[in-house]
Formats: sequence, structure tokens, C-alpha cells
Amino acid sequence: MTTTGEEHTAAGTGPWWWVGWRSAVLDAGLALASAVECGGEGVRFAHDAGLPAPVGVAFGGIAGSVLLVRRKWPIAVVLVSIAITPAQMGYLMGLVGLYTLAASELPRRIIAALAGMSFAGMLIVTFVRAHQGVVRGDVAMGDWFVPFASLTTAIGMTAPPVLLGLYMGARRRLMESLRERADSLERELQLLAERAEERAEWARNEERTRIAREMHDVVAHRVSLMVVHAAALQAIARKDPEKAVKNAALVGDMGRQALTELREMLGVLRTGNGLDARVPSVPLAAVGAAAAAAASRAADDSGAGEGPSLAEIDELIGQSAAAGMVVALSVEGDLRAYAREIEQTAYRVVQEALTNVHKHAAGAKTYVRLAHRVSEIAMQVENECPPEVGVGSSVRLPSGGNGLLGMKERVAALGGVFVSGPTDAGGFRVSAVIPA
Repeated sequence: MTTTGEEHTAAGTGPWWWVGWRSAVLDAGLALASAVECGGEGVRFAHDAGLPAPVGVAFGGIAGSVLLVRRKWPIAVVLVSIAITPAQMGYLMGLVGLYTLAASELPRRIIAALAGMSFAGMLIVTFVRAHQGVVRGDVAMGDWFVPFASLTTAIGMTAPPVLLGLYMGARRRLMESLRERADSLERELQLLAERAEERAEWARNEERTRIAREMHDVVAHRVSLMVVHAAALQAIARKDPEKAVKNAALVGDMGRQALTELREMLGVLRTGNGLDARVPSVPLAAVGAAAAAAASRAADDSGAGEGPSLAEIDELIGQSAAAGMVVALSVEGDLRAYAREIEQTAYRVVQEALTNVHKHAAGAKTYVRLAHRVSEIAMQVENECPPEVGVGSSVRLPSGGNGLLGMKERVAALGGVFVSGPTDAGGFRVSAVIPA
């Protein structure tokens, strides 16, 4: 179907080929006006042709009503208007038909050909009628009047509707193009908003995982040592009161350290940069940037308390030794400063490995090895097979099963390699290499 662009906002709501009822009513009104005009002009045509007046009226009414199909068949409307031009009928049909033709999606060569035919027909008919009037003496003008009247009438009946139709067609196509671009942009914005929401959700999940790891490291290690000391305290309370007091002091120190670290992490959550970040109604670029930076910003904020570092490894091993573990530390290479994330990860790996020894191999001799290399830092915690009966063997500590997974995630996040598993001698080994 060929359209002029009118009533494009309504689609498929009108009868037959019309896009809307307003279009149908407009065309019906134009067709009625054209039929009345052609019917009136048909009286003169019948008189000139020697036909009965009703015949001329009927012929003009039928020809004028063709304007009803101008949207579906604009070429037919223009051809009919050209055909009845010699009978001096269909002026309204010619104007509206040319406008509809020019505003349609038909090729320009067809529009130009039909407009040229209409111009030529109007020029010839007007020239003949004007010349007849001059000959009969109806018009007292010079010889210039006939060509002038013919040319101006032909131009006035063809040029304005064609130019207006071309303009309206171009305007409609431009509006459709802008509408399509707006719809495309809206879809892209919606897609970007969905991706920003996904990235924000991913950042929240990463932050939950990070905080869960930190909580696990702090609680598991400190509380494990507290349980070991409490068990030893219970065993020697009556036999060796002095040692019992010392163990009680160690339990208190462990509890205070655990509370301090937990307070630091909970303080980060209270700043509003933690878990419950939501995607607000802000510009899309800000949403995407906030989602992308959420995890790293939260990690930076959590380091405000200057988390553990490799310089505290000796203190960590001393705490395990105080709990009854036989542990040896060996260091290869020169200690140097690393990025905060690397030092914290290395510390947490050693801490979690020692915690697992307290839980699952109480009394086993443990070896902690650190190697400072050119482009990496390596660490290994290996324990021997635990004795059947030994210090702390009666202490049973619960395990959530997330310690090894947390260590692996930490190391992998920095591009390192993590390996863990039992040894041939019946012990257990945890190894990690982190690029420096």
C-alpha cells in the first residue's frame, strides 16, 4: 500500500486500506466533494457533447468518486483526472491526486512522468479553451493572453501539489527515520541499563564473597586458637594454675584481636559502600562506572584499617606455637615490600592453613616456608601426620569446608596458582604462588 504519511501514529485501526478512521473519513469527504464538483461540471459537458444532463452528472459523479482510493492507487486517480481534463472536470481530483502521488513511496521517475502528463494535458486544454474564447470574442485580449493563461494555469494546477507532496513525503520519511533511531536508542539504553544492573549485582556478589572470606579468616583462626587454649586451660587449671593464668590471658588476647578485626570490617559496611548498594535513578554512565568500580572501591575502603601483612607472619606463627603447635618457619630471599593485596593474600593463606592444622591435625609438626623470588612470592604450609594421642587431640573444632576454596579464590584473583592436597606421608600440604 502506498501512503502519504498522514495518520502514521495509528496503525491498523481503520477499515480496508486506511490506517485509521480519520483517514477514511477524510478521503470519503474529499471523494464526495470531488463527485459533486464533477457532477456539476458534467452538466456543461453533457450540453457540449449533446448528451442528456443526467448522463453528464452521472459520469462526473462516478469519475469524481475515484478520489476515494487515492491512498491505495494514486496512479489511477491521476490518470482519471488527466482523462477527464478535456471535459473540464476533476480539478479537485487533479490537485489531491498529484499531492498524494508526490507524497507516496513511488519512484521519482513515475511521479515526474505523471506530473508531466498532467501539466501537458492542462496546458493543451487551457490553450484550446482560451483560444476558442478569443475567437468567439468572449475575451478581448491580445495574442499574448492565450499562451500566458495556458502556461500559468497549467503550472498553478500541477506545481504546487507536486512540490507540497514531495515536501510532505520527505518530511514523513525523516520523521520515520528519527522515530526508528529513537526506538533503537531506547533499546540500547535499556540494554545498557540491564547490563549495568547485572554488573552492579555482580559487584555486590563479589563484595559479599570478599567479606565472607574475611569473616571466615578472622573468626576461624582466632576462635580456633581460643578453643585450643580453652581446652588446654581446662586440662591444667588445677594442676598448674600459673600456666592456666597464662593460657587465659592468651584466650583474652585472641578474643580482643578477633573483635578488633571484626569491628574494622563492620565499620566498612556502615559507611554505605558495602553489600546493600542499589542502582539508583542516576545517569546511565554513572551507573555503569559505579558498577564497574564497586568491588575495587569496597576493597580499598576495607583496607583503611591496614590489614595483615607479611611482617606479621612471625606473630602469627608465635600464636600457633603458644597454642601447642610445633611449627617451624623458613624464609628464602630478602623480604621486600609488596602490594597491599599481595601481602594480605599471602598472610591469609598461611593463616588459613595453620587454622586447618589446628582443626584437623592437632599436635602435628608443621612447616611454613616463604620464598621471595624476582617476580613472585611463594608460600607453603605442610604438616606431618598427626599423632594418635597428643596435645589438643581431644579438641574437636567444626569446619565449614570453605577455607581451601577461599584461599584458592584469593590467589586466583591475583593471577596466582594454588594447590592443596594430602602428602605421601599422611600429612597435608598447601602451596601458593602469587605474581609480585
